[in-house]
Amino acid sequence: MESLLQSSYFALFLIVALGFILGRINFKGISLDVSAVIFIALLFGHFGVIIPKELGNFGLVLFIFTIGMQAGPGFFTSFKAKGKVLAIITLLIVATAALTGIASKYLFDIDTPSVVGLIAGALTSTPGLAAAIDATGSSSSSIAYGIAYPFGVIGVILFVKLLPKILCVDIRAEEKRLETLLQQQYPEIKTAVFRVSNPNAFDKSLADLQIRTMTGAVVSRLVHDNLTEIPTPLSVLREGNLIKAVGSPNALRQLEILVGEKMNQDLPLGDSIDMQYVLLTNKEVAGKSLGSLNLHQNYHCTVTRVRRSGIDVAPSPDLVLRFGDKLTVIARKESMKDVLNLLGNDKRRLSDTDFFPIAMGIVLGVLFGKVNISFSDSFTFSPGLTGGILIVALVLGYLGKTGPIVWSMSGPANQLLRQLGLLLFLAEVGTSAGVNLVQTFVNSGLTLFGVGFAITLLPMIVALLVGYYGFRINILDLMGTITGGMTSTPGLAAADSMTDSNIPSVAYATVYPIAMVFLIICIQLLSMLI
Repeated sequence: MESLLQSSYFALFLIVALGFILGRINFKGISLDVSAVIFIALLFGHFGVIIPKELGNFGLVLFIFTIGMQAGPGFFTSFKAKGKVLAIITLLIVATAALTGIASKYLFDIDTPSVVGLIAGALTSTPGLAAAIDATGSSSSSIAYGIAYPFGVIGVILFVKLLPKILCVDIRAEEKRLETLLQQQYPEIKTAVFRVSNPNAFDKSLADLQIRTMTGAVVSRLVHDNLTEIPTPLSVLREGNLIKAVGSPNALRQLEILVGEKMNQDLPLGDSIDMQYVLLTNKEVAGKSLGSLNLHQNYHCTVTRVRRSGIDVAPSPDLVLRFGDKLTVIARKESMKDVLNLLGNDKRRLSDTDFFPIAMGIVLGVLFGKVNISFSDSFTFSPGLTGGILIVALVLGYLGKTGPIVWSMSGPANQLLRQLGLLLFLAEVGTSAGVNLVQTFVNSGLTLFGVGFAITLLPMIVALLVGYYGFRINILDLMGTITGGMTSTPGLAAADSMTDSNIPSVAYATVYPIAMVFLIICIQLLSMLI
């Protein structure tokens, strides 16, 4: 066995396997999940097992890049999606953690690598740990991370579970109220049939009536003399015609006022018309606006809705299509094949992974990490390996496409590469830190644990006071903001188990990229300044 453990590959996968076994142990809803790997690695490192540094760096690069690619769109749209209030609370969470770490350094004489490791562990941030190791080059960061991490997981879960009792709020009543408001903000896309009975609409074309502009609805079918056709802007409405339209409830109400009474029936497609759900997998089309494709003129085709990331989006000429969008398309049967060829509709391409954007993105990230930014003669800031790759990945993930290159990855591919990178990184970091683990814990373990406890608890208390009593945000948004600001996925799982609403998840996704980036910047600055 001793000789087998000297084989880095055998030791690596043994650590991963044992880590997953430990991570799946559930005690009253609390589990370590994949992060348990670092604790197994610390134990192996204590007994002299070492994973090569190159494997750890390879894992770090994969993990940070895939995180950035996934978070890019959410990071740059978070202010529009949820407003600046949630971002301010998130910044306060990270800033409170950093200030608590600085105070603890001078109160208890803790070295800087341990301080930044405690901050990363208390906020359960593996990217933060990666930034700490990259900035300090010390294994003390990993040991402090391992000491602070357990309460970082448990503390957030307990805080979220107790939050409704602390605030005396009925979660079910609150979620019903907020779901109603959310539906008004992102209305469900529906269909309806109308009879043209308003004299003001007789003998006028759809272009004359400006239906899309005036109502926001899309007319998908027109029945004239018992013949169903796909309307164009030049299609003329006659008295008694039936039309089918797609849009939000408000858009359909406006259309009823414009053209006539709503009918309780459906319209057949007709023998010459076909409807299909088409996946956009043609990279040449991704990044173009729907109007620029001229589908009406070229293919006698209408797009009635676009489904993106689980949300139905009302199509408009200026809507920019993204790789992986699912379009509801109505076209003449003879034209449908050409439409499918144009859009792609190849499910296999969604699961295929193009490694050129991944490799090129990482190269650009490494190069950007070498850039030195001078604020003064005495202070020069460099993004470093972690920051460079993360920033580039965020930008590329937001852009989606530049020229012929599509900067996107399928969900399964991103998850697989991120998990692989994380496992390699945790195994290498843990074994490296395990060499001095026992000695460090004996000398200052209780002190470090106490500081980690404070760094976890104080930011959540600040977020509660400022968010709920200061900005008056609702409890579901508050739960998502706290778990996202603390970069705690187990905390989000606890919040989700308390409500059927997706509001905590939306808030978490909004603030998590901000917290992750700001935490990395704080750790890098603290490593240089204190």
